Amino acid sequence: MGVSTSRPQPSIAIVTAAYPPVNALPVQGWRDLAEAVRTAGRDPEVRCVVLAAEGRGFNAGVDIKEVQRDPGRTAIIGANRGCYEAFAAVYECEVPVVAAVQGHCLGGGIGLVGNADAIVAADDAYFGLPELDRGALGAATHLARLVPQHLMRTLYYTSRTVTAEELHRHGSVWEVVPRDQLLDAALRLAGEMATKDGALIRMAKAAINGIDPVDVRRSYRFEQGFTFEANLSGLADRVRDGFGSRNGDN
Repeated sequence: MGVSTSRPQPSIAIVTAAYPPVNALPVQGWRDLAEAVRTAGRDPEVRCVVLAAEGRGFNAGVDIKEVQRDPGRTAIIGANRGCYEAFAAVYECEVPVVAAVQGHCLGGGIGLVGNADAIVAADDAYFGLPELDRGALGAATHLARLVPQHLMRTLYYTSRTVTAEELHRHGSVWEVVPRDQLLDAALRLAGEMATKDGALIRMAKAAINGIDPVDVRRSYRFEQGFTFEANLSGLADRVRDGFGSRNGDN
């Protein structure tokens, strides 16, 4: 269990998260993921990073149980900071990041893939932000990078999900493949990127980030302020408790 890095070839690093049963990451998990992505991107031999996960789903967001076990605010502060760092690490990685997504990609998972440079998904993958059901706010910044504005708002307010095939039609998922072909497909795309000159691909990443119309770091930090307000007021606890009693939690 945890975050690991492998090198299928010198120019590609795979950063893999494994937190069974659903890949809901604890505070330390978000920090470890951020550090692994940053370390891989700084390696002068690496020209592309693949972000992957073990298990039935890619990411289920924050470990709600960890937040609920904390009588103070340490866990929610840690989760806020950890998510911010992990999302920023993907966005700021010195080389392109390809997300390989299977099963559920929810909550914090949207923050990761929304900041990735490319997404390859299994045909069983689905994406969504159930934040309003879990007493949180956030990652609308990243969902807006995957779907048009009005669809983003509808998905956010309803907590509904969309399939990989639907995102493929919107152009945000590069390829949808059978699950057993997911990693091969992600590595194939990463390999194509990794054929480029290492220095030039880093310049390209910096240049593309520099022309983004939205500052994703500042935008997401603004959202996090409302999450913390909901927690301080007790509203988040009431919603989370209701969510847990209705649906179970992670």
